[in-house]
Amino acid sequence: MSALNLDDFVDLIERPDGGIRRDAEERRERLALPPGALGRLDELGEWLAAAQQRVPVKPIEQPRVVLFAGDHGVSDLGVSARPARSTRRLVRAVLDGESPAAILAARLGTPVRVIDMSLDCDPEDLPEDVTRHRVRRGSGRIDVEDALTPDEAERAFRTGMAIADEEADSGTDLLVLGDLSVGGTTAAATLIAALCGTDASVVTGRGGAAIDDLAWMRKCAAIRDGLRRARPVLGDQLQLLATVGGADLAAITGFLLQSAVRHTPVILDGVVSAACALVAQRVAFRAPDWWLAGQASGEPGQEKALDRIALTPLLDHGVTIGEGTGALLALPLVQAAAALHAELPERDG
Repeated sequence: MSALNLDDFVDLIERPDGGIRRDAEERRERLALPPGALGRLDELGEWLAAAQQRVPVKPIEQPRVVLFAGDHGVSDLGVSARPARSTRRLVRAVLDGESPAAILAARLGTPVRVIDMSLDCDPEDLPEDVTRHRVRRGSGRIDVEDALTPDEAERAFRTGMAIADEEADSGTDLLVLGDLSVGGTTAAATLIAALCGTDASVVTGRGGAAIDDLAWMRKCAAIRDGLRRARPVLGDQLQLLATVGGADLAAITGFLLQSAVRHTPVILDGVVSAACALVAQRVAFRAPDWWLAGQASGEPGQEKALDRIALTPLLDHGVTIGEGTGALLALPLVQAAAALHAELPERDG
């Protein structure tokens, strides 16, 4: 395996075509609708035109939900409302069609792909196509030890890249990104605090299943401890992911960057995908131009990260569950923008 040089992404990732976007704006002015009548849907349609490099926009026909799954050792500290090492239950709910994201995806006719990066369960408990990419069984407890070894971090990162390539090669035209984890929001908040230079209390939220005040204080303390370990490696993004991230977060970061390389738009979900987007932005500053923020999750860390990378959530409905749900809720809005820009007629004359 050749050495992974993250600096290569700076040259590989281009912004969506600005010239095409201007063409889309000019076409919008010719539509038989008053300027501004479609609100933010106009902006979305023009963004999609630039991403697809075509005017009019092609309707979104092959979206895919991709959920990266992992357990985090820091959950042993009682930082989550869910039991430690219980992410397998979240994965099973998706596979059985019983989770909110699975129900929404089925209603929208969108396939769901679950990738086990570091679940703490026997591989035999889940289908082989879910577990075949696993890097390790659970990520390390980031308050006292590294989440991953350097080799594990690189393997996870490369797995994310490979998944992005597989999706692009299969014709996926819009990716809906999410995560399934217990303890993942703690790792995500640590990354965001480190990269934004803030204290743990500024980014510590209540998680998808809201925790009480005592658990919040434990979570805040764990993030502070992780933050002390993160600061010395801020200049090396892969080492940062190994130190205080996890296999799922490393994979998501690689997935986001390679999706940008392959010109595949991505809808982000909650604080975990926002944290990985922030890491990816540090690697390649043009990469965020290929992403949309699906919804505001109410997590202070997500708000901090999205503000830093200049992404405004499409929706804000108070949905905190995560697991790809918020990104999926935004999918029909993006599809609507594409359909309107593709099919609305131009004015006569």
